[in-house]
Amino acid sequence: MLSTYVCFTFLDTSSKYLVLAGISALIVAWARFVVHVLLVGVFLRGWSEPSRFRANNLPAHILRGAFLFGSTMCNIMALRTLQLAETTSIYFFGPMVITALAGPLLGEWAGWRRWMAILSGFVGVLVITRPGVGVFGIGHLFALGSMLSNSFYVIMTRRMSATETSESLILFSALAPAVLLLPTLPFSLSLPQDAWHWSVLLMLGVFGATGHWLLVQAYRLATTTALAPYPYSQMVWMILSGWIIFHQFPDRWTLVGAAIIVASGLYIIHREHRLRLRNHAALDAETETLAKKL
Repeated sequence: MLSTYVCFTFLDTSSKYLVLAGISALIVAWARFVVHVLLVGVFLRGWSEPSRFRANNLPAHILRGAFLFGSTMCNIMALRTLQLAETTSIYFFGPMVITALAGPLLGEWAGWRRWMAILSGFVGVLVITRPGVGVFGIGHLFALGSMLSNSFYVIMTRRMSATETSESLILFSALAPAVLLLPTLPFSLSLPQDAWHWSVLLMLGVFGATGHWLLVQAYRLATTTALAPYPYSQMVWMILSGWIIFHQFPDRWTLVGAAIIVASGLYIIHREHRLRLRNHAALDAETETLAKKL
């Protein structure tokens, strides 16, 4: 899980590096998805068992891919003006948005404690963006759009995981946006001009595909609850990467807001873990009572 978020840090750092070098954000996003698709096909040997990649609900796959495309594009646009730590801090508000949306969309309603944590996380976002004091800009708007789009992507993944194979979810999450981006490529004239920038562009897909593969391996080896806190390690890698590559260090407001968001997210993880244990205990007690009656 730690390696997963190192890969995702490399992905965001490389994306920011390329767009600051003047390369079209559309080209950056398209290359990231196309290389991802090719690597998935090669390493999962799609030609040997194509049935593993069959889509039972193709429109849902396309919509899910569109949400990932929206999240990726908005994130790349946000990285033009924001530091890596800023975009990551706002992105970490996503689990709280997912918790809020899971009620009406999945029937998983949050209690008042988790709602208080969600509101606290929103305060953290306000501390980072500071609307009304001349700090909030288009970059923050793109970062919020990326976070919201990714939240819907995660919710759709939860719903589709019951009927779709993991291979199809990995493949179509990149294939759908790669196809959707094709009509825009003729208008994307800002291509890399040297071998170094081409190599960085191609590595985007490697970082993305490797990160998703490591994520799948992590969930095979450990429970969701055990792995839940580890995404927040990305904040450390993002701060280090922004400092080393771009000579940027987050200001105190970003650090304070990030701390509030991380604390709120960790509390939600803790609370959901407690509720899960309580439900398991109740089911065990009910089973024991029924066994005694029988």
